[in-house]
Amino acid sequence: MRKVLLLVMFLGSIFVKYSLAQVDPHFSLFEYSQNIYNPGAAGSNNAMCVTSLHRQQWVGFKEEGRPITSLFTFDMPIANIIGVGLNIQQDIIGFQKDLSVGANLAYRLDLDPGTLGIGLGLGIINRSIDGNWITNESLNGQPVYRDPNIPHMESVTSFDLNFGATFVGDAFWIGLSSTHLLEPTIKYDIDNPSYIARHYYLTGGYEYSLPNPSFDLIGTAMVQSDGSTVEAQINGKLLFNKSFWGGLSFRYSDAIVPMIGVHLISGLSFAYSYDVSLVKIGSNILGSHELMVRYCFNVSRDRTPGRHRGVRRL
Repeated sequence: MRKVLLLVMFLGSIFVKYSLAQVDPHFSLFEYSQNIYNPGAAGSNNAMCVTSLHRQQWVGFKEEGRPITSLFTFDMPIANIIGVGLNIQQDIIGFQKDLSVGANLAYRLDLDPGTLGIGLGLGIINRSIDGNWITNESLNGQPVYRDPNIPHMESVTSFDLNFGATFVGDAFWIGLSSTHLLEPTIKYDIDNPSYIARHYYLTGGYEYSLPNPSFDLIGTAMVQSDGSTVEAQINGKLLFNKSFWGGLSFRYSDAIVPMIGVHLISGLSFAYSYDVSLVKIGSNILGSHELMVRYCFNVSRDRTPGRHRGVRRL
């Protein structure tokens, strides 16, 4: 059934001259993936950070064909003026594989009561199709695997450009960004090309210290759009002793997401979430696993290792 749905979606995109869709993958733990969609976030942790995030989506389906997304990011500040970063992301769904590689450069300006980062991201997107599309027609009694209207085995690479700004204070952060500014064209060896739509992001978070000094309440939110559809998510977390946290997230009309995490004094962090989907297809109850691992260490020698200013340390 999964392959049938993928084929329907794919055919719907190529039977028009150009197609638009919200193609950027979504992460429930979006606080940790900001360098993918907001170049202005590079270096905003005031630390050298390496982050890996893996998402297994729609586990109610068989493994073959369902979305699997993995990313790796590295970012750090330089002389508290510039932030740099490297991003690698792979997104697989059905017979389609997207591989994105990019570099971020952000200018960081100290403004009371925080730091503003304005950044540009340059990179490439490689989209490949590799699969046997089976039609209802037959030739000499055998199914026809190739259709002239469907890419069979192709790989296309396009230039990509992102822009974003992030403002980080001691207890809050807010970001505004856009990906795929040039709406890169994906032209297979067929008559009708498609392109990757420009996406827009608004994100933010606030950390509130409770009367009990051992606990902090953290709220974060994201609004993501491609100009035709909108996706919104709100996260709430309770942090204990600046180390252990648990929380719940709600993604509008889609899922409720329990999540947990830990931040070690060494600068190593782990987080896990599971999307309890509000959508059911046939007899399949959809859900998604997400796992994050991050290691940060301070570049400045006058700071305590593993501790960073502001809520983005989470």
